[in-house]
Amino acid sequence: MSDSDDDVPQLSASTLAALQEFYSERDGLATETTPEDKFSVGAVEEDWRMSQFWYSDETARRLAQEVLQAAGEGGRIACLSAPSVYQKLKQLDPNASAVVLEFDKRFSIYGEEFIFYDYNNPLCLPEHVGPQSFDIVIADPPYLSQECLSKVALTVKFLTKGKVLLCTGAIMQEEAEKLLGLKMCTFLPKHTHNLANEFRCYVNYQSSLDS
Repeated sequence: MSDSDDDVPQLSASTLAALQEFYSERDGLATETTPEDKFSVGAVEEDWRMSQFWYSDETARRLAQEVLQAAGEGGRIACLSAPSVYQKLKQLDPNASAVVLEFDKRFSIYGEEFIFYDYNNPLCLPEHVGPQSFDIVIADPPYLSQECLSKVALTVKFLTKGKVLLCTGAIMQEEAEKLLGLKMCTFLPKHTHNLANEFRCYVNYQSSLDS
């Protein structure tokens, strides 16, 4: 997948320098996780070269609690390019019915709950993933562009029974409303590494993220 560099959420200069040093030292080393920590946020290390920026633990917890509440008891949750939310909700409720749709196949450690997803082929999903089969979809598109969001929106509309929680840049507010009918929330999501872009949450239902 490739978009212009302008579409990728940007790290602050100091964070970028630190991450570049970290990756240069880490390259070639395998990442190992144990059964006990595989659902911790960061169990699969973020790779900014793939436009991966994990939420802070506090934000991941807040968003996980939100989707669990919105889905309701026994409800199904789809985490679309939002693996840190998937990880946190499985920590909070190991029995939660949730899947993580991701391009990065490292997330196949989650077995049948992992679904390979390439936003360039937004409706190329396994046969067992039926239309309108999830009570809520939380999506965090990898790029801040109309092209990326429009394709992700096709997937979201296919998956959800109605409820949508979108996390993306503030600059995407107009597109979020136009493509998915979403309104910006007051809650401000944070990432483990500071991003230069302002991020926001958008929903189409009554949400605690506005309280």
